[in-house]
Amino acid sequence: MDKISEHLPEKLHNNHNRKRDHAENKVAQSELILKEEKIDNNKVTNDIFVTSSSLFKLALNELQERRDQLQSEIKELEERRERIHNEITKNSLTQSDAIARKLKGFQTYLTGALQDLAASAEHIELGAQTLKIQPSSLDQNIQLRMPTQTAAGAFAAEENFLRQQLRKLVNEPIMQNDAWKLHRHLDQSSLLLVEDWFFNQGGRGAQESYGSRSQDILAAAAIVSTLGELYGDRFQTLVLAGRPEHLGEWRRGLQDCLGLTRKDFGPNNGIMLFERVDSLIERADRLEQQRELPFIIVDVAEKRINTSILKFPFMLVFTNRNSEFFEEDELL
Repeated sequence: MDKISEHLPEKLHNNHNRKRDHAENKVAQSELILKEEKIDNNKVTNDIFVTSSSLFKLALNELQERRDQLQSEIKELEERRERIHNEITKNSLTQSDAIARKLKGFQTYLTGALQDLAASAEHIELGAQTLKIQPSSLDQNIQLRMPTQTAAGAFAAEENFLRQQLRKLVNEPIMQNDAWKLHRHLDQSSLLLVEDWFFNQGGRGAQESYGSRSQDILAAAAIVSTLGELYGDRFQTLVLAGRPEHLGEWRRGLQDCLGLTRKDFGPNNGIMLFERVDSLIERADRLEQQRELPFIIVDVAEKRINTSILKFPFMLVFTNRNSEFFEEDELL
């Protein structure tokens, strides 16, 4: 008993030590586990940090490369802009020099041409030409009421009708508004000119100008109105004046005297205006081919008359009273 009692505290002490050692082992294991877990957590954190840092560096590198690329493109565009600017400046200077050379050449040519023209004008002979009346191809045309007789008697068959119409233009008041009718009073001197042209010259001849283009236009308008009563739409009036301002006076004058509009003046109908005689002759030939009668009026300022127009049936040429040719400063 005593022996058991002696060994009992020792056993209890041993048991207590074993339990304490076991507990300490448990604690040590737990600490080891915690330490290992902490190490794992630190490793994960380090991995995450390393991954984030890598991504940041990668993004930064991409941005750096993109910036370098943009800077390279900007530099290239600036160089291209500079080249274009230099080319434009160079081309502008070259073109300016070329234009200046062309203008200088044209100026030299124009000066020489004007000098040649002035020299040629000094040698122009303004002597009168002898004009011969040639019979027209329409003189034999019975359908157009042009009898085969001398020029002075071309209107013999219509003389009574024509004199009646001319008396109306002188005596009767102008009350009508119809186009192609004379809208102005015909004075006695203009009547004598018109009668001489119809009954003595047979519709082809030269008449002395009144010294005023407007008075000449009035007489010509009276003839146009009378021919319209005689032939209707089968004749066309062609006016020859070598300058645009003269043609403008004829257009305005005939428009006023005959009650016309601008539409009545054209290249294909109504009254035709010409600066060049060759164009007038070409148009008159076509009218004859169409079996129409051209009535040609020549302005007083025309210095020379192409004899080709004398082949046409009706022609009125205005000349100066004192000489064959009209000086510009004498025109009113």
